[in-house]
Parts: sequence; structure tokens; C-alpha cells
Amino acid sequence: MTRGRRHRAGDDRPVHRRTRGAMVEAARQKDEGTGALRVAVLAYPGCFASEVFGVPDLLTMAGHVAGPDAPGCLVSVVSPRRRVTASGGAGLDVRPPREADVLVVPGFELAPDTDLDARLARLAPEIAVIRERAAAGTAVVSLCVGAFLLAAAGLLDGRRATTSWLHAAELARRCPGADVRPEHLVVTDAGVTTTAAFSSMYDFALDLIRRHHGAGVARTTARVALVDDARSSQTPYVDPRLLPQPGREFSQQIMRRLDQNLAERYDLAALAAAFRVSTRTLLRRFGEETGRSPLAHLQASRVRRARHLLEATDRTVAAIAATVGYQDPGTFAALFARHTGHRPHAYRTAFRRTAETAGTAGTAGTVQSRQRSR
Repeated sequence: MTRGRRHRAGDDRPVHRRTRGAMVEAARQKDEGTGALRVAVLAYPGCFASEVFGVPDLLTMAGHVAGPDAPGCLVSVVSPRRRVTASGGAGLDVRPPREADVLVVPGFELAPDTDLDARLARLAPEIAVIRERAAAGTAVVSLCVGAFLLAAAGLLDGRRATTSWLHAAELARRCPGADVRPEHLVVTDAGVTTTAAFSSMYDFALDLIRRHHGAGVARTTARVALVDDARSSQTPYVDPRLLPQPGREFSQQIMRRLDQNLAERYDLAALAAAFRVSTRTLLRRFGEETGRSPLAHLQASRVRRARHLLEATDRTVAAIAATVGYQDPGTFAALFARHTGHRPHAYRTAFRRTAETAGTAGTAGTVQSRQRSR
């Protein structure tokens, strides 16, 4: 199946960093030739059907925004198999893998009882395609837990990466050579792009549109599609209660101690002494169980507490910073922005819980109304 749409010419500024511009470079080269950016979506059994078509559909909308005289974008759904049945029993029309500028790998359902090793073993043909296309110079993109296929293909070793926050620790455990950044929505490193959870496919698509067609087309496409083009982190969406817990007794004790003493200065030596281990042992065991360091956990917990205080209280930013262990509001604000994509004042404006929304939440149970600033 192939779908095409005429798009506006992209920005011709030189691409200086492949880590940020591999897809733009491919687009620029094609614009100088045929004018079409070739995007292939790799379908496989059980993949999310919506992730197969989410990126192509947003590219199609961008084509309407860019106008009929813009260079084209050709999208195909490919597979090494003759037939593919996606999630929900949806049958997909596929074509054999072919040369492309960008290969998009959708995600799949990853439930707690999923035998991931067996699942990946059954996807050996698709993993081989990913490896071959990357070796040929194709920019490879994974959506959500599609990152596990990239890891199996050996593409994440030595690279920064992300995936759904719910499964980031498992990705870090399976791929210790990767620098997993669970707070990021989209990470591009040396021609390989990984994205966060489900809806982050739109963050990637908007980034591709922005780099290929310019900020104006991306911004208008986001407005037409009602897609948020201003978010930069998945941290505000993390619910620690959903994170997997088994086999993490040691790290759970450390996290509990850190969470109960957010305002205290971080002292690795004292923390190790309290658990009667060396600092090296503590870092190793904690990293094996969680995929990150105790300091990273503490910072995330401090930011999570600060988010709550910004949303639900009238305390000043300086007071909130002190409550979570930072005497310097500037240091706190920089950390907060790195984790959430917003400075504290901007976050409060975007996510502040008003008396009205609090009443609505009490009536509806779990529904919260949040007003975003633009």
C-alpha cells in the first residue's frame, strides 16, 4: 500500500549534526532529486494498527497544509511477510521491504504477562529488516515499545534512547549499552530515533514535518489535528503506582528512604553506610533493579512532589524549592524544566488545579480538567 501527498519544500539550511538531523538530511537529498521523502512503516503481527497509520496520516494532513505545489512524501507499509494481522485483528496490505529514507517501527501490546523473549524471537524476520535498513543508511524510528525491536537489532548500543516510561527500566536492563532517557518524548542519536509512549508518535511526526517543511507547516498541522506541539517530556504523565515492582526489594528500600527525606542533602556515602554496602555495590544493585541511579530517582521524586505543590497550593516557587531540597531556586528551576519541559511558573499556569476542576474531579472520580497555556 502506498500513499503520497505533495508537501512544501523543507528548510535548506545545512544539517550540522546527524544526531539531530538525519531525517532532514535524507529529506533534503531527496528534494534535490525526486522531491519525495520515502517513509516506510514496518508492519508485523500484533503491532498497533494505529501506530502503523498515525505518522502517515499526520504527514498527509501536513501535505494539505503545505499545498499542492510542495514536494511529495511517499509512504508505504512494508513487511517481510506476505500477510500481516495487526492489533485487534486488523489485516494490513503490505509490500516487501524496499529502499527508503525513513523506516518507522510501530509498537505492540506489552502486558505484564508478555513473554518478551518469545515475542522478539517470533519477530526475527522484522529485526533482520531493521538491521539491514540501518546498515544501508536508512534513518530508523521506533514508536513506543518498538524500541525493543531496535535493541534486538543492536541499534541502541552506544546511543541515547527512550521508550514508554512504563517500560524504560526493562529496556535499560535488556540493553545496558544504551543510555535510556525515560523522561524524553523523542530522542535522535546518529540516525536512530526512539519515542516515548503511544501518542509520542505525533511528537515525532511533527518533528519530521518541522524539519522537512518548516515550523509554520508543523504548527498549523498541529492546530488542525488538535495535537499538542509544545510538550517536551513524558515526566508529567508518569504514575509510579503502575511501574513494575517484583525483584526490586533493595532498590525499593532505598527509594522509600529517599522519598521520605526529599529535603535532605543527597549523600551517597551516608546512604550506602545506612544499608551496610559500599557505594559501588549500592550503585550497581540499584542500577540493575531500576535502570538508573539513586540520585536520578531522588531528582524525579523531588520534581514529582514539586509538581503537586505547584498544581495544588499557592506556595512560592522558592518555598517549594526549599521543601524538596533546593536552597537555590535557579538550580531547582533548571532541574524542573529538564524533567517537565516547563519552568515552574509556566508549569503552574498550564496545570494549576482550580476550585472548579477540583470539584469536577470529586464528582467524576478520576477526571481532571487541565488548562494549558499557549
